[in-house]
Amino acid sequence: MIKKLRIKFVIVSMLSLLLVLTVIMGAVYFLNYKHMVDEADGLLSILLDNDGVFPKPANDGRLQSGDAYVSQDPGQMENSGQNIRGNKGPARTMSPETPYSTRYFTVTLDSGSGEVLATDTGKIAAVDETDAADYGSQVWSLSRSRGFMDFYRYGLQENDGEVLIIFLDCHQNIDTFISFLVSGCLISLIGLGAVLLLLIFFSGRVVAPVAESYTRQKRFITDAGHEIKTPITIIDADAEVLAADIGDNEWLRDIQLQTRRLAALTQDLIYLSRMEEGPDAAAMIEFPFSDMVSETFQSFQALAITQKKDLNVRIQPMISVRGDEKALGQLVAILMDNALKYCPEGGVITASLAHTGKYARLTVTNTADNIAPEQLPHLFERFYRGDASRSSRGKVKGYGIGLAIARAVTAAHKGKIWASADDEKSLTITVVIPAEAKGRDVRSH
Repeated sequence: MIKKLRIKFVIVSMLSLLLVLTVIMGAVYFLNYKHMVDEADGLLSILLDNDGVFPKPANDGRLQSGDAYVSQDPGQMENSGQNIRGNKGPARTMSPETPYSTRYFTVTLDSGSGEVLATDTGKIAAVDETDAADYGSQVWSLSRSRGFMDFYRYGLQENDGEVLIIFLDCHQNIDTFISFLVSGCLISLIGLGAVLLLLIFFSGRVVAPVAESYTRQKRFITDAGHEIKTPITIIDADAEVLAADIGDNEWLRDIQLQTRRLAALTQDLIYLSRMEEGPDAAAMIEFPFSDMVSETFQSFQALAITQKKDLNVRIQPMISVRGDEKALGQLVAILMDNALKYCPEGGVITASLAHTGKYARLTVTNTADNIAPEQLPHLFERFYRGDASRSSRGKVKGYGIGLAIARAVTAAHKGKIWASADDEKSLTITVVIPAEAKGRDVRSH
């Protein structure tokens, strides 16, 4: 239990850290990507506002749209006197080096047919006129005003029956973004690995007080159980002596009944505490599980007939497991006893054992009164009674500890156990434990 608690603590901590890192890194990457796109769109807007060229520098030396028109060659600034501000809002400013460092090409198409009218690849070396025309046709078919085509950010503008498409080279920005993305992921993975090692190292200290408390609790149950067994035995013996002296007596019968129930409860608590500590390695043997389950089910057949309940058993032969034969026998008996207790008169109990993959699958189903779905997660808790009202009237004997023992036995054998009630009119307990190779003949001990 403590080992599982430690594992859960590490898993929850790592998942929490992973979630926080994912949110932070996702936000950083999103803002980085948005900045890259906004910067590219800003340059595209300037170029589109100026028919595919950069404007001349302003008086402060910075290029500013809204002043004048310049030729496509930034080195030959020609003032045409044409106002280019348009309706795009306030003038945009950029570095005087931007026209020299920006690589782009333009494609002009007919707005009606989409035919390529002209291309200009003078500002880029990686694309020729044929490639530029292909890019322009592809963008025309997409019918989008902004977007990415390979490593090029494009924008288009329609004017006087023509469509001007400008492709801005974003190779360097995209490579930088991808490099940042990969580096961030690698650093995050290294950080997660470092935190995992620290959690594994320190989790032992974190759960140490819980482990110590749990150990003391189990030791108390075991010690108290052994101490209680002695006075219970004496009380039962004294009651038998009194019964021999004074004859049959209602009060003596009640004393004997309650001492036997208390002795059984004490024994169950001790057994549960021992199973939660783990199975005895010396008791782990390979044995024919099919034979043992068949014999256990057969022993309940007469009781089912007496209680007017129909018991149907389906067992696949030659299924073997490695484990504590006595503990697994008690597990099967607990499941059958639980089914008989809560199956109404005239009800049906169906038990089956089958080999599924590498596991032996044991299921016990019994008809029952209304099974509330919210009860299912609590059935394997100590002293939980699913039908408190009926139990209070004394119709069902027991302390609600049987299924807790079944869960402990299953966990000790590295298996799983769960309850289901699909129609709320029947209860199914399923146990899955590792099985030996299918079809292997293991002789009974």
